Formats: sequence, structure tokens, C-alpha cells
Amino acid sequence: MLGQESNVVFLPVEDASHREVAALWETLRMEASAAVHRDQALARAMNSAVLMHASFGHALSHRLAIKLADHDVDRDELLALIYGAYTHTPSLLSAAAADLGAVKDRDPSNTEVLTPFLYFKGFSALQGYRVAHWLWTTGRRHLARHIQSRISETFAIDIHPAAVMGRGIMLDHGSGLVIGETAVVEDEVSILQNVTLGGTGKEIGDRHPKVRRGVLIGAGAKILGNIEIGIGAKVGAGSVVVSPVAPYTSVVGIPARSVGKLHTALPGVTMDQTLNEPEYVI
Repeated sequence: MLGQESNVVFLPVEDASHREVAALWETLRMEASAAVHRDQALARAMNSAVLMHASFGHALSHRLAIKLADHDVDRDELLALIYGAYTHTPSLLSAAAADLGAVKDRDPSNTEVLTPFLYFKGFSALQGYRVAHWLWTTGRRHLARHIQSRISETFAIDIHPAAVMGRGIMLDHGSGLVIGETAVVEDEVSILQNVTLGGTGKEIGDRHPKVRRGVLIGAGAKILGNIEIGIGAKVGAGSVVVSPVAPYTSVVGIPARSVGKLHTALPGVTMDQTLNEPEYVI
């Protein structure tokens, strides 16, 4: 097991201000223990992934290192790198806890935190991006690009390390997701598979979408250019959005147009993909 084989020395992470991390870690351990109790065949896997570790940071570092290691940057090197990021910037862990909680709360196929922690590539890719973004902002850009490439190869999700992502984000399924360099995705956003937050050509500078809090983006949607998707907006599946979207507005189509009535909730949290007019379902 990696924690026993590695020469990495773990130091305690001072993150007392993020109580959700400790609470989530306790839940994760309880769910892993329950999984072993139900099926002894999972004992080795649950021990390696969760139960042998001293903290959520240890376990998440281990999980990402296993998934993203290759012959260029091996498992132990990545383990030290990722845990070093969590030690230096504990907010990365509280963001990961918020992301994991978001999946538990919003995905109707899942009622726990253990399953997305172990198996959901949207969650894993987002946490890999967070480490790559930390590297990018600290000037280690080639290593950030390496991790971006490994995330793309492993999970089929490509998030530029310079993009800015909030917390409490759910990347549901995630396959085919592309998020460009100057994109911004705020807190409590949910994005389904095959979404592009892209540019409109070879323009340079600030050229990617700004997705505000609580937005829901349906599968296959393409949002192109430096446009704002307002707080609480819904973007329908398969839509192509090339103009700004007002807050609490639903848009569908190619090119996307406003439909239905204004709503007041945050669909990125409620996952409500219906409109106020019964003939529309996005």
C-alpha cells in the first residue's frame, strides 16, 4: 500500500477553520467501514483508499496520485506534491469537501460521499485541476500543464489550470468537458457532460465565459466567448450560447434564446432542469 511503501513524511495540516473537512472525513471513514462490513472482499480496497490514512488530505492525495501518476512523474512524487499543496493551502481541502458534499446532495444516483470519492471522475478531475491551478498561480506552469494533460488523458476532462473555479461544484459524469484559460465558474454550479466553456476563435486575452453562482449547464451545451451567464441561470442541453444570459433565466436552442419564466432558485443546487412552461424540458 502506498502509505507504507512511500518515503514521504506527512506533517499535520492546520485547517481547524474548515470544520466541514473533519466532518466529511468522519463520514467517509464510517461509510468505508460499513462497506467492508457488508462485503469483506472490499477490505483491502477500503483500507488502501480511506481507512489507513490519517486525514482527508492524506486520503485524497493518495487517490489522486494513483490516478494521475505516469512514467514522467511517478506516484510518490505526485503524492508529495499534492499533499504539499494541501499543507500550503488548506482551502484546497475545504473546497474538495464542498465539492464532495455537492455530489452527495445533487446526484440522484448517489446518497453517500464514499462512491464519488472513489469512483466519480468529475470529482477526481476537479481536485486534480485545483492542484494544477495552485501550481499555475505559484509559477510552476509546466508542472501544472503536466497535471492538466494527465487529467485529460485519464478522465477525458480538460480544464486549463489558469481557469478560476469556485467551490461546491459538481461535474456530473464530466466526459468531454472543456473549460478554457480565462473562464470563471463560481460557487454551487453544476455542469453535465460534453460541455464547452470556450472561445470564439484565435482572439487573445479575456475570451472565455463567466459562469456565476448556482448556474446549471445541461449536457452538450457550448458557451462561447467572454460572456456572462448570470446567477441562477439554466442552459439547456445541446444549446449553443454566444450572448450573455440574464440571472435566473433559462435558455435553449442554437443559438440559445430565453424561454419560460424567470425563476428564483439556484438550479445548480436544486438540479431542476424543467421550465415554468410545461412544454419545455431542458
